[in-house]
Amino acid sequence: MPEPVSRRWLLGATLGVGALAACSQESARPSALPTTTPPPPASSTSPPKPPPTGPATELVRASSGRPQVALTFHGAGELPLARQVLELLTKRGARVSVLAVGTWLGKDAAAVVLDNGHELGNHTWSHPALAGYSPEPMYAEIQRCRDKLVDLTGSPGAFFRQSQGQHATPRELEQAGRAGYPRVLSYDVDSLDWRDPGPAAIRSAVAQATAGSVVSMHLGHPGTLQALPGILTDLAERGLTPVTASELMS
Repeated sequence: MPEPVSRRWLLGATLGVGALAACSQESARPSALPTTTPPPPASSTSPPKPPPTGPATELVRASSGRPQVALTFHGAGELPLARQVLELLTKRGARVSVLAVGTWLGKDAAAVVLDNGHELGNHTWSHPALAGYSPEPMYAEIQRCRDKLVDLTGSPGAFFRQSQGQHATPRELEQAGRAGYPRVLSYDVDSLDWRDPGPAAIRSAVAQATAGSVVSMHLGHPGTLQALPGILTDLAERGLTPVTASELMS
């Protein structure tokens, strides 16, 4: 029988408030305990198990028609640069979603995202070419980042996003669902900022976004920081408001 699901897990997974953590799965309960003997207390360091679910649903863009876009950032790279990006966005009134790589996550990284009013999600533990993984290693990549987010923030994050792929494969959707994520956030606009093509090229790529678009960007590239003021100006002139992915998809 599955472990009871904590109210804390359900609130975090449903509302998409922040981020995850604490690795390791709980071992099975002893099978020969007398019925009058209470089970041993759960470890205070073990994360709650996610509710069982089927394959996740892939979200690529919103269809509400509202004049909004989601700027989504792969969470990795030098923290001072990430801080500059996120603080600039906050000053300009833009709220975004950061899909964090687990190896990048720490108290400071999580705090700089959440304290600036942005949203956290799961982008695997080590950012491998995930589509080529077999089910168990794939699940472990998702689970380990999930547990880190829970440990740091009390939440698994609003979304999972596959690494090194614009769209999720059926296997990735299956393993994301198994890890407790009902939604996988893909994207329809790639800024290609990870190639470091220069601020003008990044700005031009993001200009392809339309109402409902989900844009892929990266925190760890100086050209992204340099392009952002122009990107935000372009969006404002077109009447498009940058919001978190959760708000876009609501």
